[in-house]
Amino acid sequence: MRKTLLSFLLLLSTIIQLSAQNKPNAIATKTAGLQKFAGYFPFYWDEATGKILLEIDKLDKQFLYVSSLPAGLGSNDIGLDRGQLGGTHVVYFQKVGPKVLLIEPNQGYRAMNGNPAEEQAVAQSFAQSTLWGFKVEATDGKTVLVDATDFLLRDAHDVVGSIKRARQGSYRLDASRSAFYLPRTKNFPQNTEFEASLTFVGGDDAGNLVREVAPSTEALTLRQHHSFIQLPDTNYTPRAMDPRAGYFGIEYMDYSTPIDESIVKRYIARHRLQKKNPGAAVSEAVKPIVYYVDHAAPEPIRSALLDGARWWAQAFEAAGYKDAFKVEILPVDADPMDVRYNVIQWVHRSTRGWSYGASVTDPRTGEILKGHVSLGSLRVRQDYLIAEGLLAPYEEGRPANPEMMKMALARLRQLSAHELGHTLGIMHNYAASVSNRASVMDYPHPTVKLTSEGKIDLSDAYAVGMGDWDKLAVTYGYQDFAKGVNEKQALDQLLRTGHQRGLQFISDRDARSPGGAHPQAHLWDNGANASDELRHVLNVREKALQQFGLNNIKPGVPMAMLEDVLVPIYNYHRYQVESVAKVVGGVNYTYASKGDGQLVTQKVPEAEQQKALEALLETLQPKVLTLPENIIALIPPRPAGWSPTRELFDKRTGLTFDPLAAAEASADFTLSFLFHPERAARLVELKARGSKLGLEEVMDQILEATWKAKQQDGLQGQTQFLTQQLVLTHLLALSQNDNAAYSVRAMATLKVKELEKHLKKLSKSNDDAVKANALLALNRLDQPSNAKPQLHKDLPPGAPIGSLEVLSCE
Repeated sequence: MRKTLLSFLLLLSTIIQLSAQNKPNAIATKTAGLQKFAGYFPFYWDEATGKILLEIDKLDKQFLYVSSLPAGLGSNDIGLDRGQLGGTHVVYFQKVGPKVLLIEPNQGYRAMNGNPAEEQAVAQSFAQSTLWGFKVEATDGKTVLVDATDFLLRDAHDVVGSIKRARQGSYRLDASRSAFYLPRTKNFPQNTEFEASLTFVGGDDAGNLVREVAPSTEALTLRQHHSFIQLPDTNYTPRAMDPRAGYFGIEYMDYSTPIDESIVKRYIARHRLQKKNPGAAVSEAVKPIVYYVDHAAPEPIRSALLDGARWWAQAFEAAGYKDAFKVEILPVDADPMDVRYNVIQWVHRSTRGWSYGASVTDPRTGEILKGHVSLGSLRVRQDYLIAEGLLAPYEEGRPANPEMMKMALARLRQLSAHELGHTLGIMHNYAASVSNRASVMDYPHPTVKLTSEGKIDLSDAYAVGMGDWDKLAVTYGYQDFAKGVNEKQALDQLLRTGHQRGLQFISDRDARSPGGAHPQAHLWDNGANASDELRHVLNVREKALQQFGLNNIKPGVPMAMLEDVLVPIYNYHRYQVESVAKVVGGVNYTYASKGDGQLVTQKVPEAEQQKALEALLETLQPKVLTLPENIIALIPPRPAGWSPTRELFDKRTGLTFDPLAAAEASADFTLSFLFHPERAARLVELKARGSKLGLEEVMDQILEATWKAKQQDGLQGQTQFLTQQLVLTHLLALSQNDNAAYSVRAMATLKVKELEKHLKKLSKSNDDAVKANALLALNRLDQPSNAKPQLHKDLPPGAPIGSLEVLSCE
């Protein structure tokens, strides 16, 4: 009886509650006395309870939901940066009884022929996502009121997961220390914005990266932002993606596609831009694209960012637009997270790191609704440091060389243009450096020249303005064709013409791999011929080291800080080394389409491969690897209060500077590319197809240049010994690598056996140092599985040069 009574009372309570919810003016009654924010989705702030009540007057109508991180952690390695965008979701609210569900339909699988039955079949075949469930607080007709507090105060950006994945601690969200951030909780006619200050607690196992940036590891307070955004109208026309054009985009499977056509549909990401007069060669835009530079960026940095970003106007002019692209300063009262603003943000971290360009993109069509650039503030200081190392500018009694600041600001202009390019939809183009720096979408190494007097010249360190590829890419993505023009044919002809002009496009996957095959695509390289440029870079490095000394740091700076300046100069050739390595066992290719006349694949000529190998072997010579005595003697251990950083050379000598560890890391770097299992497999394959330069020949030349070279004396001799041991390490590791091709492991095993005979001869040498080195090598042959190249001292961090390309970053 008691159980029946309780059930009755519960039912009665529910009926009364629903009755109260559905009374006329129930929402007005519920929200009486609360602060109302009118706009896209009206909402109410309850000061007494700290809650936000959301008024939903658009049930079952799709909109965009975007989360972001307006106030970050400040650690590049963890990656929770100020201004970081989260995902973009097409969602809708659906009322089911006393609940309102926030549902995200599946955009990856569609039926686009307008047949409701087919659309329903696809929708029922794949999962959708219910992102949240809200309790109805009041109802007026088709409008409902829900408590959105828990939804908006949750960890939508997955801060807890990001810290955990970085192995920096186990944190949890503390609701008692979290609240809404009202200064940036606003409403507008087409978008509703919420912001919350969230505190994450724990910290018992906080890692060093967290300790570096947090005032207390016990509590980390960041801000997260939520945007509800009205979907754009249906007047936007998607543009088909072409692999030769270099655009990001969207893709989905359309199950209503005829069987004889591709079921996968791909469209580029781009802003909406239309000519007022599509038939005119030059026309103003119906609505220009406008970007805003963060007013927090100081001068002269702000002007450099403005200048670089404005370069894109040149590309839109080349596409036939007048005043269609503009860059201004962000108004002081504007919120950078507001979807109405395309922004270039100035982001601070505790260490140098990546900059990147992201966007809010309509997942249905690929239309970019907001471009969002994040530029790391410490990068300009790294460029300045490189210039200090190259110029040795602090001669007593003379002012600092202004070329350092010019070079650093020139890089900032290029960086601003580069990252903004990503937010226009454009990918990296790593083949641009071989075509007269044809694109800002490459990663540029400073172009440093030597004058006829042998002086270092930084006047052309970075290119200025749009390259020819950039103009072609913008024309492909944004050209507005007149009526009657066959768009597909016109775009195809545009790309064919670009190819005929020698413009190339190769992007990330092909350029980033250390075992990569493309001889003309790499990050941070220069020059039409990689091998020639490596020799030039080595000459610049040699000149910089010859003049390296007291003039590389300011008066009053601790002498130990010379090591900071030395690192990027000693390793100045590192990126060109990787570029040249791709020529060895290289295969040239393009993203060719059937019938377009582009190169499909072609082996790199043997003469070019041999030239590249010889240039790489030069980087293993003791005279290149060994630092001179006058530099070594100038660098003491760090003084108290100046802690060592990861930017310095690793050491085996304790606190004192270790020139041999620097040499070891540099030599290991070159060898890691030459012995890469993918490169080794291609060398075997290319020789089987008729090439005279195969894996055997490459290994023989490496052994001749190291183990069989004339033995040097002094520090160069010690450098030679460690290089020889590194070669053995890589040979043994390759012979034991289960991921390497059998033919590669077989050849490595053969060369190990041949080297063993040579080592036995060296073990009988009258020179104790030579004898000891050979005996150690023979000892190591007994335990080949212990040979692990990654155990050797690593190079200090390199990329990004000038400061960790995500949506897109550099």
